[in-house]
Amino acid sequence: MRVSRSEENGVTIIEVEGTIKLGESAQTFADELQKVLDQTKGGVVIDFARIDYLDSTGIGELVGYLQRFTRASRRVALFRPHHRLEALLKLTRLETIFPVYWEREDALRYVRGDVAH
Repeated sequence: MRVSRSEENGVTIIEVEGTIKLGESAQTFADELQKVLDQTKGGVVIDFARIDYLDSTGIGELVGYLQRFTRASRRVALFRPHHRLEALLKLTRLETIFPVYWEREDALRYVRGDVAH
């Protein structure tokens, strides 16, 4: 799994590629989210276009960090989830708590607070 980070107008964009599952990849993903939480101030867009698998450990990390960012009054949006991840989000009803966007500008506007979910 690979993770890269960039910033656009005060929003951190995390691009993730590969598989997030129990072990090193889930830990790498969690470590990056913690760094973003500690080192930045604004909202976060997580680009999941190149993640083809996310197991329960990865989902647990995602939900846990959504709660941490929310407690810090920061927004998180998921951007372009791979069709397998999109199906998993629907199956687990997590799409009701995670804002999912298909257009980059829409995701950026949401995490900046320009629009409600």
